[in-house]
Amino acid sequence: MLKSYEAIYDHGNLKWLKDSPGEEKIRVIVTILEEVPPAKKRRQPPVELAGKGKITGDIISPAVQPDEWEVLR
Repeated sequence: MLKSYEAIYDHGNLKWLKDSPGEEKIRVIVTILEEVPPAKKRRQPPVELAGKGKITGDIISPAVQPDEWEVLR
C-alpha cells in the first residue's frame, strides 16, 4: 500500500514534517518539489475606512487637460 509523508531533505538527512513512516527500513520514492515563491499580498485599506470613500469626479480622465498646462520657458 502507498502512503505519503512530507519531509525536508537536508545534507543527506530526512526530517519528517508531520507523521513519520514508523519503520526502521523502508523503500521510498522521492519526488523533488521546487520552491514556490509566496504570492504577493494585495494591500488593503484599514477596516476603519471601509465604505467611507467617495468619488467626486471622473476617475478616468485627468483633472487637468494637456492643453491647459502652462509651459514655462
